[in-house]
Amino acid sequence: MTLTPTPADQFTFGLWTVGYNGTDPFGGPTRAPLDVVHVVEKLASYGAYGLTFHDDDLFAFGSTEDERRHQIERLKGALAATGLKVPMITTNLFSQPVFKDGGFTSNDRAVRRFALRKVLRNIDLAAEMGAKIFVMWGGREGAEYDAAKDIRSALERYREAVNLLGQYVLDKGYDIRFAIEPKPNEPRGDILLPTVGHALAFIESLEHPEMVGLNPEVGHEQMAGLNFATAIAQALYHGKLFHIDLNGQRGIKYDQDLVFGHGDLHNAFALVDLLENGGPDGGQAYTGMRHFDYKPSRTEDETGVWASVQANMHTYLLLKERAKAFRADPEVQQALADCKVPELAVPTVGEGEGYAGLLADRSAFEEFDAGAYYNGKGFGFVRLQQLATEHLLGAR
Repeated sequence: MTLTPTPADQFTFGLWTVGYNGTDPFGGPTRAPLDVVHVVEKLASYGAYGLTFHDDDLFAFGSTEDERRHQIERLKGALAATGLKVPMITTNLFSQPVFKDGGFTSNDRAVRRFALRKVLRNIDLAAEMGAKIFVMWGGREGAEYDAAKDIRSALERYREAVNLLGQYVLDKGYDIRFAIEPKPNEPRGDILLPTVGHALAFIESLEHPEMVGLNPEVGHEQMAGLNFATAIAQALYHGKLFHIDLNGQRGIKYDQDLVFGHGDLHNAFALVDLLENGGPDGGQAYTGMRHFDYKPSRTEDETGVWASVQANMHTYLLLKERAKAFRADPEVQQALADCKVPELAVPTVGEGEGYAGLLADRSAFEEFDAGAYYNGKGFGFVRLQQLATEHLLGAR
């Protein structure tokens, strides 16, 4: 296996990621802005597949139509010259003062209407650019004070917005699906649809749930104290993993947006193993983009920005290689069998058995020796995890 990224690896980066200028709540920029054509050329030179962006990343909020078209055409020219793709587009409904109480769920009806028009225009751009996924991150769709927001009405307005946008895509005949990006907090104290589970429940309330899936992000689930690999497994189980945001996070704190793997490395290993080897037949479970939504540290200059781009891709490829070796190891296969991992795929109730057969089976209860599990019948999970650790560290 080569550790040199190629477009076949489907690695993509947000324009807002490599273009992050280092600003944080306590300090201003530490780097100069990067021009979009320069970004496209550099990403292509490192073997990336594509670029993603918010509307306001490409052209400034409030730009004239001529200014907007100028930047779009410059991007299209750079894409044509390099072969880079735009597989996903999203809309900024969080940076400008008008969105201080949200876009789709602002208490101000006029703001909600403005937000919908902004997104409709950007859906047209997504179709023009050939993007197949439209991500929705509701970063301002929330509140700090319980009395300030009628949550049931807010969810109904959120639902109204997604339904309207879905109908627009259908009527236009666009080949676009939506992906909701959950996050529990920051910048709002509480954000609507904070986790994968919340978003899955919301999607089922929509008029066209088949059009809407998820764009989970590593740090967002971990900020809520949750296991990201588990969340991805659930999204896959429901057929709703439309897109994924990869980065690094170290514990429950602010959204760090570190380089992928520069956080909980064990969980990153489990995630890559799931994506690459966790299908029902043991094959690839996810075939979409491997999208890096991270921020190059504000301590770095532009050289460090491109070093971080390479670090994301190399870390993923290293983990992919380690996961492949892990699955091919006979000791691991034996350990998985000893842990009864394959047995979990066997239905608990046999075909045609039903509850009547279960009740008639004395070995299932009356003759079952539950006491044997005290000081016996260990599952061997520690041994399995140690094998994973040794493969992760390159000791096997």
